[in-house]
Amino acid sequence: MSPEISEPNYIAVEGVIGVGKTTFARMLAERIDAELINEEVLENPFLTDFYKNRKRYALSCQLYFLISRFKQQQQLIERDLFAERIVSDYLFIKDSIFASVNLSQRELVLYNKIAPILARDVPRPDLVIYLQATTRVLLDRILQRNLPFEKSIDNNYIEMLNNAYDYCFFHYTDTPLLVVKTDGIDFVHNPEHFDDLIEQIRKPVSGKKYYVPAGDLATR
Repeated sequence: MSPEISEPNYIAVEGVIGVGKTTFARMLAERIDAELINEEVLENPFLTDFYKNRKRYALSCQLYFLISRFKQQQQLIERDLFAERIVSDYLFIKDSIFASVNLSQRELVLYNKIAPILARDVPRPDLVIYLQATTRVLLDRILQRNLPFEKSIDNNYIEMLNNAYDYCFFHYTDTPLLVVKTDGIDFVHNPEHFDDLIEQIRKPVSGKKYYVPAGDLATR
């Protein structure tokens, strides 16, 4: 019988491009019978152009994501987060991580006048799960999934994002946080890995908790 999770009700899954957060969020939502909230990535009309010319399209792409994510979060406010189980494949503050990496100083000044105002009305998850991986592993996973708009992503960009994510979540204190090292985990093809991770989520998290799979789990 599959393990059940009674708490938390609202879980956000985060991680750098290619780490597997959307796949894991979907699997988690199915396991705990929760509604899945997917980030609207492909709907961004500036995304393809951004990966071809980051400097030119950074602000347009970022503002679109900011507004899109805010609208999704506003819809959550209207719901009873104590009665419903929800899994989201992103955390609202991720927008500021990308902004810090992609925007020029002048653009960042404009962004920082808008984003904090919107962030005031964003509900906080009961638990955030940060899926962490080395840049090499991220690049391998990006290559394997072979999405057309990601083919122009360069290694340095993923490295910068990875460093920015690690910095953000090293200092993160807004909600309980579970940091999971995923380099040796294949939760898609290995049910044991997924079940083990579910067990970690079931355990109470107060503040910040780091989970690094044991060597035998990572290599089985």
